[in-house]
Amino acid sequence: MTVPDQPEPLIFDLSQPGRGGMALPRVDVPEGGDVEDLLPAAALRQAPPRLPEVSELQVVRHFTRLARRNFAVDTGFYPLGSCTMKYNPKINDELAGLDGFAGLHPYTPDAWAQGALRVLWELEQALCRITGMAACSLQPAAGAHGELAGMLITAAYHRARGDGARRRVAVPASAHGTNPASAAMAGFEVVEVPADARGGTDIEALRALADERLAALMLTNPNTLGLFEENVAALADLVHAAGGLMYYDGANLNAVVGRVRPGDMGFDICHLNLHKTFSTPHGMGGPGAGPVGVRAGLERFLPGPRPVRRDRPGEPGEAFSWEDLGPDSIGRVRALYGNFAVLVRAYAYILTHGGEGLRAVSGHAVLAANYLKMLLADALPPAVDRPCMHEYVADGRALRGAGLRALDLCKALLDHGFHAPTMYFPLIVEEALMIEPTETESRQMLEAFADAVHAIVAEAARGAEASAGVRQGPLETPVGRIDEARAARRPVLRWWPEA
Repeated sequence: MTVPDQPEPLIFDLSQPGRGGMALPRVDVPEGGDVEDLLPAAALRQAPPRLPEVSELQVVRHFTRLARRNFAVDTGFYPLGSCTMKYNPKINDELAGLDGFAGLHPYTPDAWAQGALRVLWELEQALCRITGMAACSLQPAAGAHGELAGMLITAAYHRARGDGARRRVAVPASAHGTNPASAAMAGFEVVEVPADARGGTDIEALRALADERLAALMLTNPNTLGLFEENVAALADLVHAAGGLMYYDGANLNAVVGRVRPGDMGFDICHLNLHKTFSTPHGMGGPGAGPVGVRAGLERFLPGPRPVRRDRPGEPGEAFSWEDLGPDSIGRVRALYGNFAVLVRAYAYILTHGGEGLRAVSGHAVLAANYLKMLLADALPPAVDRPCMHEYVADGRALRGAGLRALDLCKALLDHGFHAPTMYFPLIVEEALMIEPTETESRQMLEAFADAVHAIVAEAARGAEASAGVRQGPLETPVGRIDEARAARRPVLRWWPEA
């Protein structure tokens, strides 16, 4: 019997020839030479795939055991800064899994999909109210995808004005990590703007870039130092005076949702990470949703199609349908319409909380981060010493007095039952630790995390021999510290049978 502290075999090691777990229907594809009439010879296998032959019971037990070894937000504190790994209500998963949603084919005729279309239309309206934007498209499938859509809208706007010379996008050093790549993919030249002494965007450095070549400023607010951009109104005035657009990266909206809107801060375009702010478990690559919103006058550039509401002639009530792309639209950015289940979860979250509830969410997130910052101030002082928003970035160089790196602390936290915070990001802070408790953790959990950090630092301070376990950790997890350089350079990405 396999127990949690014993190695779990690969599913291939459980395989036995002839063993199976399901019965498949009889193959109805023609046999023999007729197959070549359906598929080219180069596409036909010469040998069957090397798949494991296991029973259903083996499969269930194998993956259940693996799941028990995995750290998850449902089992422990997960303070990943920027990635916002918060607990999300399970009721929203149930709603997204309702038959009328989960069983709906993407190409269902509009008349048969009125409920789904109404959800999408009402979610667009809700997001516009939350962000202060005039219109919104739910089509982008993730945050960086929304960024790309926003940059394509920026390019389309300047082209429509005959201002194609604007090829520069200013990106602060404290911006969200994917901003430079998104701007570059849209064909722009990326220019970095340094941070000032208070951790905000250096307005004088931006002033030097605010000329006829500036297409946009991409700003994350709060930025990735966890700090509110105090000069956001002045930054917007400067960019607009130069003829550029203000782009809002909504990765950190959960710090200000219900309190301040991107549109009111002077932004022209914004994207939101629904999987961070509005209820879908985030991490490990998805699923996500990155709706993009625009101010009045930019609606025609949005990706489509978009749901519209129309009155029914001669009938009570309203009808919903898809609106075709206009000639100025950037076009489709996804084959279908976003990640529908993520959109349903987001709408359920917004309806549940309402305006006052969303305001409370951001307040609790900011309170939790500042409380944790205070608890850890002696061991992990903030990189910039002013009140933070939903997360705070610690200067991990303070750990050197105990002989630790940020990596050592993060690995040791696993032995205390806590996931590591984001480490070595943002790049402008040496030995950075980005810690985000979110609004969902209790005071007791925050204090327990702080106690664990202090215990690790105290153990390391006792000397190299006494604290060897800290530097070699984690020691109590199924997988210990690996050779990360070798894993990155020579990854083993598939199973190969022994010769």
